[in-house]
Amino acid sequence: MQLFTVNTGFFKLDGGAMFGVVPKSLWSRTNPSDENNLCSWAMRSLLAVDGNRVVLIDNGIGDKQDAKFFSHYYLHGDDSLAGSLKNLGVHPTDVTDMFLTHLHFDHCGGGIKYGSHGQYELTFPRATYWSNQDHWHWATQPNPREKASFLEENIIPMQDHGVVKFIDLDQKSLFEGFDILTADGHTDKQMLPKIQYKGHTVVFMADLLPSVGHIPLPYVMGYDTRPLITMREKQAFLEEAAREKYVLFLEHDPVNECCTVKMTEKGVRLDQTFRLDEL
Repeated sequence: MQLFTVNTGFFKLDGGAMFGVVPKSLWSRTNPSDENNLCSWAMRSLLAVDGNRVVLIDNGIGDKQDAKFFSHYYLHGDDSLAGSLKNLGVHPTDVTDMFLTHLHFDHCGGGIKYGSHGQYELTFPRATYWSNQDHWHWATQPNPREKASFLEENIIPMQDHGVVKFIDLDQKSLFEGFDILTADGHTDKQMLPKIQYKGHTVVFMADLLPSVGHIPLPYVMGYDTRPLITMREKQAFLEEAAREKYVLFLEHDPVNECCTVKMTEKGVRLDQTFRLDEL
């Protein structure tokens, strides 16, 4: 199997929302904010190539919302989904599987685009779009807290085109070497790919661990629907990651692609940071 980083661009979110009850004097040490209290965040996807299978994990925010929507998120940087795939020599029709960790707009918006006549089209027309039944139900009948993150135009066209398939979470695997962990604190049945690569176990962290700044247990996003569950899930996972020396692929960290963690007298803490291509 081969793994490649796919950078889709940066956006900004409120630092307080990203760190919940942790005060700015602490979280700003790792994630400095601008004059409006906004921090930059990556939207970093991962491409897994295994034989004839080309799997893209998440796809960023997309470009089909209106100017008012994008004005809230301050998109910046030179990277884009299409440009990054082109640089890797990958055409949208090459993608066989579009794996969606969850259906918040910054993770799935790039999977649907406007066609030449304003209709919704699949960005990856030959791909199967993978979700799971529990999360799909959660996203298509959203609670008031998350409703603004589940955009119908990102989700329903996948169903209308007949490309959605649900992963059996009892099996917890997409294919050999590509296993799946689930987490419920951020949103119901978020899926985290756990991939065997060059003798390492690489885990795509999605929103269980947005950045290295979120490693300490209390550093939990205000966006999480069940923050106490996030803390329990994060603690259990990070202890395992330290013990088993997992490589954590960070979707939202603005600087660091990957990290490892270690156990200390203060609990699990950051060990090393590096690029994926350094493995």
